[in-house]
Amino acid sequence: MTAVEHDADVIVVGAGPGGSATAYHLARHGVRVLLLEKTEFPREKVCGDGLTPRAVRQLIRMGVDTSPEAGWLHNRGLRVIGGGVRLELDWPELASFPNYGLVRTRLDFDDLLAQRAVAAGAKLRTSVNVLGPVLDGDGRVTGVEAEVGPGKEPTTFHAPLVVAADGVSGRFPLALGLAKREDRPIGVAVRRYYRSPAKHEDNYLESWLELRSKDSGDNLLPGYGWIFGLGDGRVNVGLGVLNSSSAFGKTNYRRLLTDWLANTPEDWGMTDETNADGPILGAALPMGFNRVPHYTRGVLLVGDSGGMVNPFNGEGIAYAMESGELAAEVVVQALARPAGPERERALLAYPNELKARLGGYYRLGGIFVKLIGRPEIMRIATKHGMPHPTLMRFVLKLLANLTDPRGGDAMDRVINAMTKVAPAV
Repeated sequence: MTAVEHDADVIVVGAGPGGSATAYHLARHGVRVLLLEKTEFPREKVCGDGLTPRAVRQLIRMGVDTSPEAGWLHNRGLRVIGGGVRLELDWPELASFPNYGLVRTRLDFDDLLAQRAVAAGAKLRTSVNVLGPVLDGDGRVTGVEAEVGPGKEPTTFHAPLVVAADGVSGRFPLALGLAKREDRPIGVAVRRYYRSPAKHEDNYLESWLELRSKDSGDNLLPGYGWIFGLGDGRVNVGLGVLNSSSAFGKTNYRRLLTDWLANTPEDWGMTDETNADGPILGAALPMGFNRVPHYTRGVLLVGDSGGMVNPFNGEGIAYAMESGELAAEVVVQALARPAGPERERALLAYPNELKARLGGYYRLGGIFVKLIGRPEIMRIATKHGMPHPTLMRFVLKLLANLTDPRGGDAMDRVINAMTKVAPAV
């Protein structure tokens, strides 16, 4: 097929944070990008809505104004509650990352990022439901089959490269036979918005390591919880359960959330159903590279589609945007080479670099997930770790993946050494 018949140089499937970041960085380099999104903006997404400094760095790299005046609620760190201790940990002061996090609902967050991609030169088309790949005679992907608009008009789009950023469902990679790996961690999260004048303006993200209902006594509920103030009178409240827990897949997660919230102070407003703003919604958290390879036959996997959620803390947005930027860098170099072995050699840099950057860290995360899935270990760790602020600052850096790669402090050097020594997943 000749180049003039291509609808774009690259098709990006999915305009979530990963897809929009990919499209932005590609377009910034002059690549013709077609960004396909199955819904219309603005649209809801199940998420905690909290962003660590790692995600903030990626927003800044996309030229996003993260000021309070632009609608962002800033936070200065993480408040950890567990073992009878309440500890406030500020984000570390680093050369590599800003020292603040953000909160913003996905309702307009994703739209904002998609518009940054459009401003850079990407072409965004919404209400395009991508069904699967177009393959050439060698089994290489040369485009996508889709249904367009309310009439579901069958349409084919062509491009020499496709980026799958279609989220946890991963329909596009599944159509290529790329199934999830069962030996990698996965989580389930549920969340709900509540109107809470007492908690909505909070300059810390709040993480609960122990969950108890009113009648659970000394028995812990499975999972971990969060309460993130949105600054608009509401809070995002949720909990996550990992597949290392015996409760995974056997629990009514929505009931689990309401049981925990029934034990919170009445003035927070989360014990009263009338304060709820919308239903309890849930989503899976694909962790630790649970779908590979990240490049095959003309397709690069970005974000949740490639299972890139951090096993330590359930953060997905930062890694979706980082992998999108990396994919764009690799694709720009690949498109400068002739199609064939030279281009393939350049494209294989993408999975290799992902593994180099995150493989060892995600291996450690997999071990962490197995450990905290055992309540007796979690209880001991919380009881003996929480009273020691220095240890908890180390844990914060490790869990949030916030270190300086060079010239950092002793904590940074230990964490960086651990991730280098760990065999990559």
